[in-house]
Amino acid sequence: MPESIGLIGLGLMGAAFTERLLELGHSVVAFDIDEAKVAAARSLGASSATSAKEVASQCQTILICVISTAAVRDVALGDNGIVHGANDGTVVVDFSTTVVADTVDIAQQLKAASGAGWVDAPVSGGPPAAAAGSLAIMAGGTDEDIARVTSLLESLASTFTHMGAVGAGQTTKMVNQVLVLNNYVVLAEACALAKAGGIDAEKIPEALGSGYAGSNLMNAMFPRMVAKDFAPAGYARQVLKDLDMVQDLARQLGVPTPMTSEAASLFRVLVSKGHAELDGIAIYKLLALDETV
Repeated sequence: MPESIGLIGLGLMGAAFTERLLELGHSVVAFDIDEAKVAAARSLGASSATSAKEVASQCQTILICVISTAAVRDVALGDNGIVHGANDGTVVVDFSTTVVADTVDIAQQLKAASGAGWVDAPVSGGPPAAAAGSLAIMAGGTDEDIARVTSLLESLASTFTHMGAVGAGQTTKMVNQVLVLNNYVVLAEACALAKAGGIDAEKIPEALGSGYAGSNLMNAMFPRMVAKDFAPAGYARQVLKDLDMVQDLARQLGVPTPMTSEAASLFRVLVSKGHAELDGIAIYKLLALDETV
């Protein structure tokens, strides 16, 4: 049933969530520290709040979609955070990609101080999938909290999977990032090789898609690399942040991640060259022989 949903963080993903939620008939109470983004949400039909605390005072279900672990902590526990407006009927769903240990700590502190539940529910698919309701959502939380938001999250996703306790969603997202972000580099390397070899790189998905090389990522990203379309659906700086998070978690768990280490080094170079605000597939710029890229 339609309900009043709080949405904190109105960047590329948050704006797409706003569109989807309104399309489904929910009312949305939106907040972001950037007033221009709040105004854009209002233009779509959302109402607005002046703080995360105010959002929590109006909504029992609150969605967070911000850029960093520090931002999640501030939204949840800061001076004007959710904790000051929430109660034991509140469930917070965090779509952000955050450090696993911090996620658990934030959830525990919020529960102790306000009684609110927490579901860490990072996503895969990007803004177009968020707007279309075709994301993959991987979630961590108690059975009770998951049950309270399952219907909502299923309406935002093609795949919604409860992976375990709080923190399990973020661990699953780190696995996702190993598979996706390393593949950005592999696809860029393949694209550069195809172009240097003088073949029609646009035909690669058609030629190889039905074999083992085929993937959702190749179909979505390879044509954009060929076209040098680096308009951000996500940002290279976010890719680097996530790769560093993967390595931190891997070190804690004692798991070697040589491919991720190399990918992180390449993205560090890309960002240092001033390309932080381009899409992650702009990693192609480091590998292509074409100087106009």
